[in-house]
Amino acid sequence: MSSLNLLFFVLIFTALPHPFVSKLEGIDVLLDRLDSKRVNSSVQESAAKAVLQRLLPTHVNSFQFKIVSKDVCGGSSCFLIDNYKRTSQNEPEITIKGTTAVEITSGLHWYIKYWCGAHVSWEKTGGFQIVSVPKPGSLPHVTDGGVKIQRPVPWNYYQNVVTSSYSYVWWEWERWEKEIDWMALQGINLPLAFNGQEAIWQKVFMNFNVTMEDLNDFFSGPAFLAWARMGNLHGWGGPLAQNWLNQQLVLQKKIVSRMLELGMTPVLPSFAGNVPAALKKIFPSANITRLGDWNTVDRNPRWCCTYLLDPTDPLFVEIGEAFIKQQILEYGDVTDIYNCDTFNENTPPTNDTNYISSLGAAVYKAMSEGDKDAVWLMQGWLFYSDSAFWKPPQMKALLHSVPLGKMIVLDLFADVKPIWRTSSQFYGAPYVWCMLHNFGGNIEMYGILDSIASGPVDARVSENSTMVGVGMCMEGIEQNPVVYELMSEMAFRNEKVQVLEWLKTYAHRRYGKAVPEVEATWEILYHTVYNCTDGIADHNTDFIVKFPDWDPSLLSGSAISKRDQMHALHALPGPRRFLSEENSDMPQAHLWYSNQELIKGLKLFLNAGNALAGCATYRYDLVDITRQALSKLANQVYMDAVIAFQHKDASAFNIHSQKFLQLIKDIDELLASNDNFLLGTWLESAKKLATNPSEMIQYEFNARTQVTMWYDTNITTQSKLHDYANKFWSGLLVDYYLPRASTYFDYMSKSLREKSEFQVDRWRQQWVFISISWQSNWKTGTKNYPIRAKGDSIAIAKALYDKYFGQQLIK
Repeated sequence: MSSLNLLFFVLIFTALPHPFVSKLEGIDVLLDRLDSKRVNSSVQESAAKAVLQRLLPTHVNSFQFKIVSKDVCGGSSCFLIDNYKRTSQNEPEITIKGTTAVEITSGLHWYIKYWCGAHVSWEKTGGFQIVSVPKPGSLPHVTDGGVKIQRPVPWNYYQNVVTSSYSYVWWEWERWEKEIDWMALQGINLPLAFNGQEAIWQKVFMNFNVTMEDLNDFFSGPAFLAWARMGNLHGWGGPLAQNWLNQQLVLQKKIVSRMLELGMTPVLPSFAGNVPAALKKIFPSANITRLGDWNTVDRNPRWCCTYLLDPTDPLFVEIGEAFIKQQILEYGDVTDIYNCDTFNENTPPTNDTNYISSLGAAVYKAMSEGDKDAVWLMQGWLFYSDSAFWKPPQMKALLHSVPLGKMIVLDLFADVKPIWRTSSQFYGAPYVWCMLHNFGGNIEMYGILDSIASGPVDARVSENSTMVGVGMCMEGIEQNPVVYELMSEMAFRNEKVQVLEWLKTYAHRRYGKAVPEVEATWEILYHTVYNCTDGIADHNTDFIVKFPDWDPSLLSGSAISKRDQMHALHALPGPRRFLSEENSDMPQAHLWYSNQELIKGLKLFLNAGNALAGCATYRYDLVDITRQALSKLANQVYMDAVIAFQHKDASAFNIHSQKFLQLIKDIDELLASNDNFLLGTWLESAKKLATNPSEMIQYEFNARTQVTMWYDTNITTQSKLHDYANKFWSGLLVDYYLPRASTYFDYMSKSLREKSEFQVDRWRQQWVFISISWQSNWKTGTKNYPIRAKGDSIAIAKALYDKYFGQQLIK
């Protein structure tokens, strides 16, 4: 056995889990009932084999897959890997058994990772590294007696209710098939399935005499459906074409069917109370209220202030029941678990606990009337985001409003702000320990690997634990693959992971070989970008992609002096650095580590370029690390420009502002050298779904708007949600972020030349104009952005390292 395989062997057997023993009333019954809904063993085995065919087509005959009962696994879910007792060269080499197809594919992934040194990630984060898998006939044996890995908790949940808008919105079946394969390999068995629900709602609401014209005002455009579903907005980016409704329902049926074939339990949507405005006229006696404003500029009624049907109104149950039954009619009896987030960023009208309890009971009744065995899955984000309202009495009232075991809570932000610790294990309700990690699909190297490696274990073994699963609830995917691989493994690990040791094997797998400089880089990454312990929710606030909107002439002299002192500290080494103090009037960008340390890691990583030049995962990571280091440098350069402006030093201001603009151009060139950082891919995938020119215009507007202004503006005021979904994509930097920053600096320069005030209102008008022009570029002739990379990532990264971080020789 090689030293690498021995290390894999040690890692595996130090993490052998114990069977999950349910202590919660109703959970065992639910698990048995869900097992009874699964498709037969032969279908699941064929589905697992098809995943293997797509992943390793040359090795289809090298593995034998077999579904086994939970009795083989001590009553819980597991997979077993063993050597096949071959009698001829034509027989399989490895047998993988599992209680479902997901367990089998999880076992396949575990085997190729820890015996073959392979790596699986999203295509947009470098894709697969399977060169290290030996040829058929030469697969390594596992230890005598085989390996059995049991889940310590029954569920591995996946998705956030907004992921469908930030990441999946423009996907067709080809991309969805790859995602479901990835999910299966990662062991995900409880995925959200939210596509196509507008087509269901169309049928349901029209049965309540709502017209298609009414629904045109109710549904948003494709890129904003997540927030229309939650009742935050209506109509924005819409209306939805019938073509879209039909396409998405067909797609959803394929998605659900494939999930079922693989033994997954899809989580379907349910009724949260959000209704078309017309329903108030159709049912004038119904208790329908108009909600307050959610982030509009001037409360424009075209998309502001949606309508909510009170859950205690009898009509609520009627509609909720009709929706569940319509889904069952379309998809079959495929699940008992339904998501509902009635109170997500919508505060109840009173904190009276009896009222809150009645609301919860009514929401559940609407589900159970449609499916008598329904279980309510609720995102626990409200307990963090609106903690001022949801005090212990209110939390208990909601959590205890349904029978125990009939509500499962997602502890959505447990990687940073675990609610289970402060709520006595959600006051007895079962919950899933979730990693939120990403906001808006932002691209930034960030994570808390130690929290991921220990948090789920701490929660599960804590006194009176009600934890029943782990989950990944990111708002956007296809970033930071190391974070998602480790989090996925926690679904199968009974003990905490020693992260540094795990990272050594990760680096070997990801690039296909052990390279000392790469291992050293990953140790630095572990202590810097992947060690954020400040408790701040990491929206990317780097100044290139979230440009500060403020008047730099308003600071006092004392504040400038203080800022100068703080600025001088940035070059000093240290475990954590902030661009400004908490109470400073200066703009703040999130920085939780020393960028100088990251730059050291970048140099080491560049030094491995000759050994890994042909490796796609290496090239992706090189672009990402270089982008990260340059982006943090740009934050500092921006502050240099502001300080020069404050000191009325026009010469220094010009130098620093031009350097900031040049950094944008240089980062854009770097990003353009890798297929996975291109704006064109996002825009072209949107346009590809269109079936006519008007849809193409609408979909491109949706795609452009979401990643820039996001929501409404007027001629003098930018959107309150601007840059929430910012992206480091080539094309977006030079054609949107660059002119925005350049215009701002022009106004600063004019102020210095003319010794006049900074014209902040004029600047904002220009920004809005730039945004509207860019979002509506099709009016003057749409620019087609590349969907293929150009340039050599390694050469560009080396040149930029030399340019910005010193003329050091790259060996």
